[in-house]
Amino acid sequence: MERRNFLKVLSATGAVIAINPSTIGQTLMAKDGALYKRYAKVQLVDGSGAPLKADALKTGENYVFNYPYAGTSCLLVNLPMPTAKDVELTDEFGNEYVWKGGVGSKGTIVAYSGICPHQLTHINKNDSFITFRNPGERFAGDIVCDGHTSVYDAERGCRVKEGKAPQPLAAIVLEVGSDNTLWAVGVLGKDKFHEFFGSFRRELKEQFGSKRKAKAKVAERAETVLLSDYTRDIVKL
Repeated sequence: MERRNFLKVLSATGAVIAINPSTIGQTLMAKDGALYKRYAKVQLVDGSGAPLKADALKTGENYVFNYPYAGTSCLLVNLPMPTAKDVELTDEFGNEYVWKGGVGSKGTIVAYSGICPHQLTHINKNDSFITFRNPGERFAGDIVCDGHTSVYDAERGCRVKEGKAPQPLAAIVLEVGSDNTLWAVGVLGKDKFHEFFGSFRRELKEQFGSKRKAKAKVAERAETVLLSDYTRDIVKL
């Protein structure tokens, strides 16, 4: 990706200031609220309510937790290999941002929104077309939406490798505590939450009681379970 200066216009003077992302560590877009949004710092816990520990995640398993809203599911994976670092990505409108990489002692733990930006295929309690693929499977090492076969590079911020998706999956920003606990703190990339809530009113009422309940922001804790325990049917084409 070609590096370009980002421009900031000062409304009072009309002056334009060029800011080179390399001089500030992270791209401006990841800091100005356009492509990074901080939500409540939420601890990931297991089905019994105990804190989930980073080193307890099984390699290659698909885990699910809901964040930043009660009705928006996210995919959590401890990848077989460390991720790339400081991956430059672009949303569907051409805005650039940087995904910093996986967390944990080996840099292998990642989380992404379970809403595909192509046609909003998503992880829900009835079925899931979105999964991480392990060695021996088709598209091994990638996250795949089998709604229309969009393939995302899990080790590089879920950039699109093939398919009709117009942009990467939004990343869930994770932190690891000094006690090895896992926390979700925000969303990086262009999310699809608004479109999702507008398109699946009936499903949200069925699964969460009402759209209002589905739109409630998650606070304090997010239960994290295996995808096979969360959804009735895992679909792989």
